[in-house]
Amino acid sequence: MAPSELVIGALMRNELLLKASRQWLEEGGRFRLDVIPLESDQLFAQLQSRWEGLDGVLIEQGALDRYGLEQLREQGMLLPAVVLGDVTGEMTYHEAEVHLQADQLEQLPYNLDAAVSRFLERRVLRDRAGEAPLAANAEHWRLSRRLEERVGYLGVFYKRDPRLFLRSLPGDERQELLGSLERSYRDVLLSYFRDPPAANQAIESFVNTAFFCDLPITKAVEIHMNLIDGWSKQLALEGHQSEFLQDYRLALLDVMAHLCEMYRRSVPPETTTGLVSRSSPETLQPQEETPS
Repeated sequence: MAPSELVIGALMRNELLLKASRQWLEEGGRFRLDVIPLESDQLFAQLQSRWEGLDGVLIEQGALDRYGLEQLREQGMLLPAVVLGDVTGEMTYHEAEVHLQADQLEQLPYNLDAAVSRFLERRVLRDRAGEAPLAANAEHWRLSRRLEERVGYLGVFYKRDPRLFLRSLPGDERQELLGSLERSYRDVLLSYFRDPPAANQAIESFVNTAFFCDLPITKAVEIHMNLIDGWSKQLALEGHQSEFLQDYRLALLDVMAHLCEMYRRSVPPETTTGLVSRSSPETLQPQEETPS
């Protein structure tokens, strides 16, 4: 059975970005955008009136000022979130948010799945450790329970949508997604040694999509090699040495380590009642590319 439709509140000012986001989210029928007015005197009232129906938020970077974001946190108004904008390594809304560059909206459905998963996972880990949740009130607990019911008992980490797998997409959509992943990976390489916090966010963005689209490991390596080969040829044309590009193998190893960790966490644990998720471990293994 396909996952239930999730309602995502849009906190955005850029109309073109909003239109493009709506296109990528609503085509699959799994998400519905609810645009929330950003006027400061109406924002909290609008959020409160919609709160019971929202499953997450899509935040344009800079659409809310620091005061507005602090007010949301102080009032415990926290939802699974994808922040659209530059990957800077800084937290915008809360610690479980997911970041995505605005030129990579092809990955938006996958990153929303990841945002819901991270939000639920943080609650589970904090509950086990006896720590205070993201929002120390009953609202956060009720939201988590509602999301668990909507996306499945163990959350979308354990119940990926096969319709969104790379191999299941039509040819043109597959190429668009691969092009977007290449741009994400390029962001990883460009910031890897220069800005580690930004690189870490870029890695998370790439890995989120790679996991939820079941990207073949061989394809991830191919993306890396194509970028490095392209840069090597460009440097040679300009008369520069390119041996230092070998150091970027560390970035590939880092990406693979993050991806392996996501697959490790995706193996459903036994519950206290002895039940195991219906998703078998075999269905959660990274796929090798099949010959065309």
